[in-house]
Amino acid sequence: MLKKFSDESKQLNKSILSLAIPNIISNISVPLLSSVDTAVVGHLDQVSYLGAIALGSMIFNFIYWAFGFLRMGTTGLTAQAHGRSDEQESFNVLLRALSVAFGGAIILIAFQEFIGYVSFYLINSNAEVESLAREYFDIRIYAAPATLSIYVFHGWFLGKQNARIPMIIVILINLLNIGFNLLFIYQFEMKSNGVALGTVCAQYIGLIISATFYFKSFHNKNMLIRLNRIFDIEAISMFFKINLDIFLRTLLLVFTFTYFTAESAVYGENILAANTILLQLWMLLSYGIDGFAFASESLVGKSVGESNNVFLKKVIRYSFYWGMGLSIIYSFIYLVFGYNILSIYTDKLFLIELAGSFLVWTIIAPIINSVCYIWDGIYIGATQTKPMRNSMIVSTLFLFFPIYYLTNDLWGNHSLWMAMTIFMFSRGLLLTILSKKYIFAND
Repeated sequence: MLKKFSDESKQLNKSILSLAIPNIISNISVPLLSSVDTAVVGHLDQVSYLGAIALGSMIFNFIYWAFGFLRMGTTGLTAQAHGRSDEQESFNVLLRALSVAFGGAIILIAFQEFIGYVSFYLINSNAEVESLAREYFDIRIYAAPATLSIYVFHGWFLGKQNARIPMIIVILINLLNIGFNLLFIYQFEMKSNGVALGTVCAQYIGLIISATFYFKSFHNKNMLIRLNRIFDIEAISMFFKINLDIFLRTLLLVFTFTYFTAESAVYGENILAANTILLQLWMLLSYGIDGFAFASESLVGKSVGESNNVFLKKVIRYSFYWGMGLSIIYSFIYLVFGYNILSIYTDKLFLIELAGSFLVWTIIAPIINSVCYIWDGIYIGATQTKPMRNSMIVSTLFLFFPIYYLTNDLWGNHSLWMAMTIFMFSRGLLLTILSKKYIFAND
């Protein structure tokens, strides 16, 4: 009996790690691309090129974060269909999501003038940087069909319990992007517009690679394209309901972090710089923990599809074991090596000391933040997105903003970090409380 339990635990741990590790590697490759872009453009003759890349990338980050539901929603629905061994519905989910991705991309391209006007109206920059950033934007927007479709393929592969293929795709796209950027800038003497064109080329090749992996590894000739099934009213309603919840939740998350950065600037450029560095450490945390959150999406979705509550409980328990274990390691590293890590980001001693005075919030962040990260993956896998949306609404509107406005006169920047920390803690706490109704309802 003990041997059977041990074997099952080993197999589950193996499944979690086989999904988590490739996702962690994928996540780590993303800042690598950003670093290379910055290094290449940063060596051009004008600083304005670097500013154009920063502004243009910020706009697209905001747009594509909003479309993150295409990956998350697709993962949960595909994983549940996979758990039911319903291959036709898995195929339908893919086509349904790709249809939404192409529709969304067409809207973005059609309204690019309006999106660009609003974006640059809200951003305060000098005329030269804005002109270059607008050129970058006008080129890169045409990558939207490929970018959004890759989100769908990424989520679909994860739903099929395969994290290796998305890892390969992400790494290849980033390597291609770096190669195209170097080619266009050094061979064809382009500037920031070369980086935009490099992204467009890499994204479309990435889409071709994604489709190739699908046809090579998953395509079944018996799968039929039945428009009445793909655009079934009930299925479409479920798809949009789930994804609308994720969209609203993500929008509030982006808004909170954007507001945090904007409010940091109110305290002056030094506080803004210090907070920006510390937020990078929060992002490093998310790169690791999100690997286990993605694993939870896949395995929870599969167990829900199989109606296997015993396996569901084990997946959740072991996901927290791994996620919280990694978070403790992060906190220990930040505690012991915090100032050394800060010195990697800047050589200015006064800035290191300033950031160090707020480092305590980053030291405790891994343990606090990991709870909501893992629960997000669990709720997405179970396609229970309503509580994710509601917990985000409560945490943002009824905790983050009131706490900050009631205390900022007393504690200044510490108040901003405290509000952000309570915001993350609240999300985890609320999702834990709601799990009895939405995740464990069939016990």
